[in-house]
Amino acid sequence: MCRLIKILAMVFWGTLGALTPAAAQDLSGLARVEVGASQVRDTWGGGVELRLGLTQGVPFRVYTLAEPARLVLDFREVDWRGVTETALLNSDSVSALRFGGVRPGWSRMVVDLVTPLTVETVEMVTEPETARANLVVALTPAEVADFAAKSGAPYDPRWDLPPVTARAKVTGLPGDGPLRVMLDPGHGGIDPGAERQGYAEKDLMLAFALELKETLLRSGGFEVFLTREEDRFVSLERRVAMAHAVGAHVFLSLHADALAEGQALGATFYLLSDEASDAASAKLAERHNRSDILSGVDLTGQDDVVADVLLDLARQETAPRADRLARSMISGLRGVGAPLNRRPLRRAGFSVLKAADIPSVLLEIGFMSSERDLQNITNKQWRINAAAGVRDALQAWARDDAAQSRLVRQ
Repeated sequence: MCRLIKILAMVFWGTLGALTPAAAQDLSGLARVEVGASQVRDTWGGGVELRLGLTQGVPFRVYTLAEPARLVLDFREVDWRGVTETALLNSDSVSALRFGGVRPGWSRMVVDLVTPLTVETVEMVTEPETARANLVVALTPAEVADFAAKSGAPYDPRWDLPPVTARAKVTGLPGDGPLRVMLDPGHGGIDPGAERQGYAEKDLMLAFALELKETLLRSGGFEVFLTREEDRFVSLERRVAMAHAVGAHVFLSLHADALAEGQALGATFYLLSDEASDAASAKLAERHNRSDILSGVDLTGQDDVVADVLLDLARQETAPRADRLARSMISGLRGVGAPLNRRPLRRAGFSVLKAADIPSVLLEIGFMSSERDLQNITNKQWRINAAAGVRDALQAWARDDAAQSRLVRQ
């Protein structure tokens, strides 16, 4: 006999009426998704049924999010190897599926909904003899207002990332000691970034970040930290918080996007600005800022009026330092012969650059949509050469920044 574990049945969380996270189950161990027993299909009346076959039961929770409408399933210890969207998706009411790691030991599945669908029932059926489990989520059509009222990202300390509260004290100006650099390899985990010819941006940027870290450490005069050192998802908000936590002097976000429009190519450096310097930069910033939404949860948030004023004051001092950092980066990469964009310095509203007190630059080391750039980025020796250019740029900027700081003190 199968043992039926009822997990959730239209229970709401908080005063906003958001769906509550499913109660955590006392199950553990690594579970593998069985493709043959898994499917997302349409049901009678415009509904959708999501069925996942697992080699064993695991803790999980289910909730919906609006704008855009999507269903989110969080799991512990789920192995997605061999699972593809094509194998699972058989529904006209679902536009896309994404799944993968969001942090070590935790996985997430995001179901993009064509129209609003609310969770009617969630149940997990386990087989004591084999330990296999089937997770079944039934969705039914809903009005837009009703869907929005019942949607929201729940918070539960048993499931969610703990907030970064500690902040390291910056010990003096960069010129007074090692330059503390936070490298941010873009994307990761469930968010692959750009993909082309079998390569994923998240993998290439992690490789480049690790090579750059080694280059900087071998040169001396640097302390280097990474927002991630493996294939895992890190929210935009947390990337900035991590830079604060280690007292970083510099924040450098690494990317290699692919643009469907135009012929973007060559290294390009982006600074934070409320107004984008051009339409392409605005579109690129929108793509980058949606990476949290791609993972299922948008954590970018909005500052209140008082916070905006304080942040603007801090940025008045930081902005010219970031500008000099970007220009030094341009010279550094030019010095090692790396191809540069015809307009290498641009500006847009990238959320990951919003550390008001840390000079921050987003580097598109190239564009995977360019055949030449892709050949460069996938070549380890080219990346090491580019890392040397970044090292030279950081060293030159640190000397200049220290000199500028002494002038300010005088």
